[in-house]
Amino acid sequence: MIAYLEGKILCKAADGIILLAGHIGYEILLDTITLSVCMENFQANETIGLYIYYHVTERQPKPVLIGFLTPDDKEFFQLFITVAAIGPMKAIKALTKPIPQVARAIEDRDTAFLSQLTGIGKRTAEKIVATLNGKVLAFAATQRPEPDTASTAPRDAVPEEKQVMVRQVTEVLTEQLGHSASSAKRMIKQAFEKNPGISSPEDLFDEIYQETK
Repeated sequence: MIAYLEGKILCKAADGIILLAGHIGYEILLDTITLSVCMENFQANETIGLYIYYHVTERQPKPVLIGFLTPDDKEFFQLFITVAAIGPMKAIKALTKPIPQVARAIEDRDTAFLSQLTGIGKRTAEKIVATLNGKVLAFAATQRPEPDTASTAPRDAVPEEKQVMVRQVTEVLTEQLGHSASSAKRMIKQAFEKNPGISSPEDLFDEIYQETK
């Protein structure tokens, strides 16, 4: 069974990537957050390692490889699919929010948040809470291996006295608005390059929204 693959991203595929490892191209499914991180942080010739969940059954005889950036992400996924009516294919499509946020919602019994996940209705959200509440607290505190959010923009682009402001805006972009850390880094960097005189979080958000229009 394949548990880990290391190679280069050959191209983006439907709902995932094709990973070139040992002259063999593996089609690997990824959740939307992991796919975004891979495409934003890894260049064509960079090596990437993925922890693999190997799925094959009598009803699904064609092997399916599902990739994760960390063992913790894979472990959460394996817990997630223990919920009745959530199989691997439904689970990978449902994880449209960062795993720490999903885990926190489960621990907080926030079925409204869980119902926002793709393919997860109110009844399924209640099943998720009933099955996993009390089991995923450790995942609520973990973060993906993305660039350090404390230095969201290069120090030569952002003066030292503005680093606190950058951290505050980064937290909102990543934790409340769902952007990856790398995406937040790019948006903030572009905002400061266009307007070095930004002096408040409000001004920074205004400049970011202008950049993303």
